[in-house]
Amino acid sequence: MGLPISVLVRGDAAHSSAVASAVQQLFAELVAVEGVFSPYRLDSEVSKVARGELALADCEEQVREVARRCARAREVTGGLFDAMRPDGRWDPSGLVKGWAVERAAQRLAAVDGLDWCVNAGGDVVVGCPTGQPFNVGIQDPRDATRVAAVVPCRGGGVATSGTAVRGEHLYDPRSGSAAVALASVTVMGPSLETADVLATAAFVAGASALKLIEATSGYEGLRIDHQGRLSSTAGWNGPQVARADRLPG
Repeated sequence: MGLPISVLVRGDAAHSSAVASAVQQLFAELVAVEGVFSPYRLDSEVSKVARGELALADCEEQVREVARRCARAREVTGGLFDAMRPDGRWDPSGLVKGWAVERAAQRLAAVDGLDWCVNAGGDVVVGCPTGQPFNVGIQDPRDATRVAAVVPCRGGGVATSGTAVRGEHLYDPRSGSAAVALASVTVMGPSLETADVLATAAFVAGASALKLIEATSGYEGLRIDHQGRLSSTAGWNGPQVARADRLPG
């Protein structure tokens, strides 16, 4: 996926062979997904579809499933999320990461009594059967050495779209132009896949980002503008948000 992916576990079972096996299976599954969906690998099915060498109808089932999920995401976001790039190439990367990481993380969820957190390039999916949350830091889009906020997460996903890592790389599918109104949008809720899609769509939406997030039950969001100002949906854990904490190192 072109991303650093890490796994954090805690609890009595953390050093067990069951957890070691689950982690190995998790990474093996993500490597397999990479082989199928990477737009950077010439031999992936996604690349073949993009070049017109393979029809979606002839792809393996998981590719067709992702295509259906992308179509649904486009529908529910009013076209703000679209797997079809302005150059006409099909690229489902904006959905695949959340979908794949959330699915692979079920290997950890199957281990009784284990708290776990999988971080895929800053987007995280969490399971905390003990009820003790993981504190998820949200990077300051203007300064990669700082966090703009910290939010406790006991389960589900937290996803961020913005300019902090890759610069101006998101576009408005309606116009084909770069989306530049905001610095970042973070969404948290029950599903990392949905949070990731909503974060992308809300970033594109710009001024109406929070309104879009609020329209999806169970999801909350944090918006950061280019001046570093934070605004959030009503259900975001505001009293527990900390500002401008420097990251270790």
